[in-house]
Amino acid sequence: MTTTVSLPPAELPADAVEVGRIADAWGVKGWFKVLSHSSTPEALFAAKTWYLQPSERGAKTFVGTVLLSIRQAKDHSDTVVAWAQGIDDRNAAEALRGARIFVPRSSFPSTTEDEYYWVDLIGLAVVNREGVALGEVRELMSTGPQTVLVLGYEEDGKDQERMIPFVSAFVDKVDLPARRITVDWQPDY
Repeated sequence: MTTTVSLPPAELPADAVEVGRIADAWGVKGWFKVLSHSSTPEALFAAKTWYLQPSERGAKTFVGTVLLSIRQAKDHSDTVVAWAQGIDDRNAAEALRGARIFVPRSSFPSTTEDEYYWVDLIGLAVVNREGVALGEVRELMSTGPQTVLVLGYEEDGKDQERMIPFVSAFVDKVDLPARRITVDWQPDY
């Protein structure tokens, strides 16, 4: 038997960013575990309203986009746990398993100087000091000690990939309004 969830339907905000998924119930009082897409889940903690969409796979316990009002979200060991309005027992929490979590980009905490959210860097053009286009940021990858920009570009009609460490030794400037990153890097590195 699959429990269905009764949460208010909502329109996904235009600036919504997927920040995680609900993994499973946690305890018996409606708490649930969250798998954050970020190693630093400040956006999950800052947003008091999450927008959920059902998992692509498995049983669907709700359809479309629904609104989840967060009572509390916190770090617990190596995961995030949360508790929401209307989710008051283990069965209700289990019914959310696999749901995708979105929050508006506008609700992310402010960044400090020289600090960026990965989502803001995706799609930026990357050029070197000489103005040579090196590609566009497709994704970022954490390699442990540093983050790496993964750029996509085309050469001889074929899609190529270039990686540049996202560290001050190589990154001169990130200009979000101009959607451009300037680096000390050459195309043949």
